[in-house]
Amino acid sequence: MIGWIWASRMSIHTVTEALKTLYQEKLLPLEKYYDFSDFHSSSLEDADFDNKPMILVVGQCSTGKTTFIRYLLEQEYPGSRIGPEPTTDSFTAIMHGEIEGIIHGNALTVDPNKPFRKLSSFGTTFLNRFQCVHLPNRVLESISIIDTPGILSVAKRKMSRGYDFPAVIHWFAEHVDRIILLCDAHKLEISDEFSHTIMALRGNEDKLRVVLNKADMVDSQELMRVYGALMWSLGKVFCTPEVLRVYVGSFWSSPMRMTDNRKLFEQEEEDLFADIQNLPRNSALRKLNDLVKRARLVRAHAYIISSLKEEMPLVFCREKKKRDLIYDLPIIYSRIQQRYRISPGDFPDCAKMQERLMSHDFKFKAFKPKLLAGLDELLNTDIAKLMPLLSQEEEETADQLLVQGGPFLGSQMGPFIVGNPFNHYGSNGESDNVSNVEWVVLKDKPKYDEIFYNLSPHEGKLSGSKVKGWMMSTHLPSSVLGRIWKLADVDRDGMLDDEEFALAGHLIEVKLEGFGLPHELPAQLVPPSKRQHKNSGTEIRDNND
Repeated sequence: MIGWIWASRMSIHTVTEALKTLYQEKLLPLEKYYDFSDFHSSSLEDADFDNKPMILVVGQCSTGKTTFIRYLLEQEYPGSRIGPEPTTDSFTAIMHGEIEGIIHGNALTVDPNKPFRKLSSFGTTFLNRFQCVHLPNRVLESISIIDTPGILSVAKRKMSRGYDFPAVIHWFAEHVDRIILLCDAHKLEISDEFSHTIMALRGNEDKLRVVLNKADMVDSQELMRVYGALMWSLGKVFCTPEVLRVYVGSFWSSPMRMTDNRKLFEQEEEDLFADIQNLPRNSALRKLNDLVKRARLVRAHAYIISSLKEEMPLVFCREKKKRDLIYDLPIIYSRIQQRYRISPGDFPDCAKMQERLMSHDFKFKAFKPKLLAGLDELLNTDIAKLMPLLSQEEEETADQLLVQGGPFLGSQMGPFIVGNPFNHYGSNGESDNVSNVEWVVLKDKPKYDEIFYNLSPHEGKLSGSKVKGWMMSTHLPSSVLGRIWKLADVDRDGMLDDEEFALAGHLIEVKLEGFGLPHELPAQLVPPSKRQHKNSGTEIRDNND
């Protein structure tokens, strides 16, 4: 099998295809032989390698999980509800689809094109609380999002869900690319279920991003105390000396309550969204990393099972020997580490392994050097040969593999992104039959004209620097103002004339009244002077296609 990757060069064109072949030829046979899935995670399928990057959104009740997702998608998804009470009672996979619809859990786990088939092991109660939503949304063309039920608070910790919630979270944590743990600035208590959920995330800390949400509801002094308390609480639960990265902000599209830390919130949001935007680019690297992590665990598991097999008697006193071996498992771990020079970090949690061994019949198979040799070759040789292909993929797709749409506007946000020089984006036309439609902004234009001329336009237009201060006085988030600028700057010249300024003011009022912004500029909102391009066949949108 040495050099298989080069012999298969003509048939394998991507890192994902290579990883899939490596797993099926060298890792999966070892997992089956040593019953790996009985003790750890189930075997991988093609969908686990082929699926888009996934984001798992976790948090206590009313920390803003569903609102955060709506903020990312800039639209609601079917079945979503938002409120102060626990409104999300199901695991919901939000994925791209041309037709909006819902697939329920029992049907979802038999779909070979979805990476959820192994979730059937959690039982009917869980499957009744699991669904997939298909949504025609541009953000979802690059990523998928998993919304989760709110983690129960201290007062509700004795309530039973009917399924193993931390175990389900652990399964998702192993299969997603990013974990967003949302915390509320007003709710920092760590309940029993919250602690168990965080423990279920162990081993996946590299995927974890903590978000301190609703930070605009406290002043600067209180925010500093809340941030310190959160870091202290998380440090106790994770039990690691490393400091977790915590993003502070308010991830919703409503006006900020307190604007003292607006600049900080916007910088934090920009950093978090940049991390999310790069997930498709880093997807192959993440899959490679997860496969290596899994291969190391499989290797340690194989040596553990082989050692137990050697120690077990053939006939007499099997039960007594079984109990003794389970009790002495830490000693067996140490012996294997010294004999085969395996890092302690590659071994499964000893207490959990002991628990699972208690219910096992101990009918293990003997040591098989050939299978272990193939695994060592995978770790020492094959993965290294993939690195040039990985670098080549990253170079060729550097500009393509980015999340687009929604708040991921980049330089399209006009004056609402630092350093943007108001690039000219090219012309956009309008939809057909616009010229005969009455402009709905016309009745309010006089009041906007007064503001427009008070801002001292030059040659009939206002630059972004002059408009920015007035728009930011509304306290709307910069990502929302960026969308409004994109819609209002119809001719894409980086400036606003009196009609475009009135349109911007109208869109701001719409947003302040609690309504959503259109993804495309409707015909009745197109300024009259901009309707001469109505036959261009293009549309005015808040994001580029």
